[in-house]
Amino acid sequence: MTLALGHEARLARAGSAGRELAELVGDATSFAARLHTAFADLAEPEYRIGQERVAPGIGPTHGVRLPYQAALRRALTKATRDDSPANLVLVADRLLREPELEARWLAMAIIERTVLTDPERSWQLIRRAAAEADDWITVDTLAHPAGKGILHQPHRWEELEQLTISPSRWERRLVGSTIATMPFVDRRAGRAREVTSKALPLLGLLMGDHEPDVQKALAWAYRSMALVDLVATIAALDAEAMTALETGDGHRAWVVRDTLVKLPPDDAARIRERLAGIRRRAGGPSTSPAAELATRFAGMGLGRAMPEPPLR
Repeated sequence: MTLALGHEARLARAGSAGRELAELVGDATSFAARLHTAFADLAEPEYRIGQERVAPGIGPTHGVRLPYQAALRRALTKATRDDSPANLVLVADRLLREPELEARWLAMAIIERTVLTDPERSWQLIRRAAAEADDWITVDTLAHPAGKGILHQPHRWEELEQLTISPSRWERRLVGSTIATMPFVDRRAGRAREVTSKALPLLGLLMGDHEPDVQKALAWAYRSMALVDLVATIAALDAEAMTALETGDGHRAWVVRDTLVKLPPDDAARIRERLAGIRRRAGGPSTSPAAELATRFAGMGLGRAMPEPPLR
């Protein structure tokens, strides 16, 4: 009973903090300071230890459980429904400079709103956050505003294409995780057939990437695309499986194999049989078209993001 009351009390405290923060949207510095106090109050040391187990190497966090972060975020969103996008963007900009990741994750939730109303400045923040990300939780959180922004402005697919040749595995992972989230951040636009016509070629550029963090996002993305256009996704996976068979590419085979759960049983069995015996080899180099392109233009700065100018 005590645990339940403790949980409810924390939820109430988080909601109250979100409403208080709404009053500070016009002052980003004060907002960040109050948020730091709120998260410190909601933190649990044992949860911080758990975060390190789930995401080894994760940066500084307060150790705030997801339900309390969500309660604060919901209250803030409700209370700032009519606030100026310009002020919200400045708050997000300030939070992305906080050392603790919970503040940055809240910034990304704010950007998911402003990317529709102030897209240019929001994309500045998305690019900066992508360049600074160094754990999978942050990357997959950032995928939500990136996906929503691309669906809102289709020319933004170019943002993902540029990341395929990034030297950062986290930026390359963002390609897969953004595509993976699209059918869920917007269940209408994200499930249009046009999405797969853009997404599948981008995923193909990264197939063969040697980084497990990238491979996991690619498999996640193919599973999501199977919800959007099953026929096209099966055709793409068939082609990748054939390449893996012909070249003995274990990186590629792992991604295809990890996708099969979302395919019809007959298609999954056919592809699985084709991949029999093809396994990843530790330390094996990337075989992806994107890696080949990055190597070809090494030293020319291709794939390296330019520093984003300050927001104005």
